[in-house]
Amino acid sequence: MSGALLEPAGQGRSGPAASVGSDAATGSVSGGPQVQLPTPFGTFTAQAWTDVATGAEHLSVSAPGEPLEAGVPGARPGSAVVPLVRLHSECLTGDVFGSYRCDCGEQLDYALELIHRRGGTLVYLRGHEGRGIGLANKMRAYSLQEAGADTVEANEQLGLPVDARDYAAAAGILHALGLTRIALLSNNPLKGQDLARHGIDVVEVVPAEVPARAENLRYLITKRDRMHHAIRVNEPMPAPAGQPEGPSS
Repeated sequence: MSGALLEPAGQGRSGPAASVGSDAATGSVSGGPQVQLPTPFGTFTAQAWTDVATGAEHLSVSAPGEPLEAGVPGARPGSAVVPLVRLHSECLTGDVFGSYRCDCGEQLDYALELIHRRGGTLVYLRGHEGRGIGLANKMRAYSLQEAGADTVEANEQLGLPVDARDYAAAAGILHALGLTRIALLSNNPLKGQDLARHGIDVVEVVPAEVPARAENLRYLITKRDRMHHAIRVNEPMPAPAGQPEGPSS
């Protein structure tokens, strides 16, 4: 079974920009035209969104899904399949440069592959760099981590929040797309809780796990133990030949 192409309510691919205005908790976003986005994982329908309150620009990429087979992660044979949704926070170092200090880039690839197969939407949230502290502060936090702090301690030493992200705009985008009942691809319990406060019914949580690496093992353990992420930390993959193990983030 494959799902229908995901489009904002009342808008076709070439129709007018979609917008949704909701209460102060959810915020307000406006959407532009839908375009086709061919990728190594398949073709998605992409749409840019602007947070009316902050001016931040986000992106949604959606796919109708492929025929499901037994054993596909996130699939529940014999039951109705709800759209799979990933809220992916911007991470320049991981998503663009492939940094092994975190698992962000590999989680992005995993999410796109799985969403194209199962059907659903990835919302790429810009302005979330470094869990919301920004790129420059993230580099300062990395410097403190190289001196021995973990990812939580580094933010605290800078006088910054451990996690400053907000998901009101993400919820607004999901409402605009008609995705109010979803399966959430995430290890972070705060995402589901925040979406629920904004009227999104998370009926299933699908783990977003990728193999640990020697370079990010401490980072993943910290997220599990101090930030309560549902992560199973397995034996790390070895560092590439000839490349020294870098510090964890």
